Amino acid sequence: MITNLAMAFFFGWLVVLSFVVYKIRNHYVQLTSRTRRRSIDDILDEVIRQAEAVEHNQQDLKKELDEVQSHLKGSYQKMGLVRFNAFGKSEGEQSFVLALLNELGNGVVVNFIYIHDGIRVYAKPVKAGKGEQHELSVEENEAVKQAK
Repeated sequence: MITNLAMAFFFGWLVVLSFVVYKIRNHYVQLTSRTRRRSIDDILDEVIRQAEAVEHNQQDLKKELDEVQSHLKGSYQKMGLVRFNAFGKSEGEQSFVLALLNELGNGVVVNFIYIHDGIRVYAKPVKAGKGEQHELSVEENEAVKQAK
């Protein structure tokens, strides 16, 4: 009776192990057929090659991103707009000042002054938020402050 019990246990164990080996073998066959490789070593080599290519591409993209970010520092990123009465008359606030600044506060202030004959346009360079060559007017300073 004990021998029959032991044989039944070992037979059950053999069935379980056979099932596990069958599942592993099927998985291996599916893996090799999907990747068109003959062995796990070939599959792992291909995965490593792909990972190295991805890493190389990532490094290239990081270099390009750093280059773009350095170029962006010089581009106009901030804008301030102030409308005002140029001569204090009751014409409405038809004149305006536009400040265009980069990340460092450098850029230009463009002043559009409305008069009866038309519009006069003046530009002044700005460095670090201050007039570089000429003093900025109150409206121009306000536009620069809005842009920051």
